[in-house]
Amino acid sequence: MATVDRWLLPDGIEEVLPPEAARIEVARREMLDLFQRWGYEFVVTPHIEYLESLLTGAGRDLDLRTFKVTDPLSGRQMGFRADITPQVARIDAHTLRREGPSRLCYAGSVLHAQPRALTTSRSPIQLGAELYGDASPASDVEVISLLVDMLELAIVPDVHMDLGHVGIYRGLAREAGLSSEVEQQLFDALQRKAMDEITALTESLPAPLSKMLRALAELCGGREVLDLAQACLVEAPDDVHAALDDLLAIADALSLRYPELPLYFDLGELRGYHYHTGVVFAAFVPSVGQSIAQGGRYDDIGADFGRARPATGFSTDLKTLVSLGRMQLVEPSAGIWAPDNHDVYLWQAVQQLRGEGSRVVQALPGQALADAHEAGCDRQLLLSDGRWQVAPLAS
Repeated sequence: MATVDRWLLPDGIEEVLPPEAARIEVARREMLDLFQRWGYEFVVTPHIEYLESLLTGAGRDLDLRTFKVTDPLSGRQMGFRADITPQVARIDAHTLRREGPSRLCYAGSVLHAQPRALTTSRSPIQLGAELYGDASPASDVEVISLLVDMLELAIVPDVHMDLGHVGIYRGLAREAGLSSEVEQQLFDALQRKAMDEITALTESLPAPLSKMLRALAELCGGREVLDLAQACLVEAPDDVHAALDDLLAIADALSLRYPELPLYFDLGELRGYHYHTGVVFAAFVPSVGQSIAQGGRYDDIGADFGRARPATGFSTDLKTLVSLGRMQLVEPSAGIWAPDNHDVYLWQAVQQLRGEGSRVVQALPGQALADAHEAGCDRQLLLSDGRWQVAPLAS
């Protein structure tokens, strides 16, 4: 590589410079404090681990996004984490092994071999919260409410929430006895709302099932969609009705808590279908083409770690959250410039100011007062009347 090219970074990999890095770090602390106030405990997971553990229960999409390497010590394949959620599920199932519900949260960099979308980063800072050990809709309501509170804390404007339930399609597909190949083809067609393909794939099924599967592509809109779904899916099996009842309960609870939050329902939107098991949700804003936060229920992911547990949670990219939000983050205060002087009284003054929370930058040999502005200082320490005192820095 030519010397001139050594500063280049791979596509989708970026560095964060001051003061944006400081804003992100302040936001991270504020968000984790919010999670803590809700009872969520912070965990830190490894950046790299054995592949079979990292991808357990996560589906093919995560496999494609995971960078893989060979461990020189063991010869086994390892992966850089592309999603922290499976790691946290392992902590709950294998390490903590609590009997009751467990609330965990995290914040850390992840690495994607492929970007989620063309314009997105391959090195997001994933922030999220997970709730284990409760299978009721109350847990889904809690994590969605926490997501909404997080977005409100970040002051992200014009948020609307999309909700669906993968159990509705899964129950109908199971009742229809679809082969895995046809189920996948119908899944793809539903995501594209390709009515001609949906019709062709369901025309050989019994009329009631064919009608209900076709209806999923059109069951999208406001709260009235759920009432319409109850009528359209009246002949569906019991597990489909149970899924719809859960979605109704969640929608009603959210409407009471956040009456101003627009809710949109799409029963044909199967986000995370191969990973999620129940309700799925995502937050959108008009200025962004993809969701800014997303989550859902993913029961029994811990089975491969020896303990299947109900689970639900969400995640977001902290960098995206900061860029979209209008949160008044406390910027690092301007500093105080101290001269290159080994006077012990100067040292004591510097340490006292630092102890009080002030930012003090001491000049290194060869640095002059003219360097103070570049160091982010607007004041200086001057020797006056035998004492080192803070004075304004001349512009």
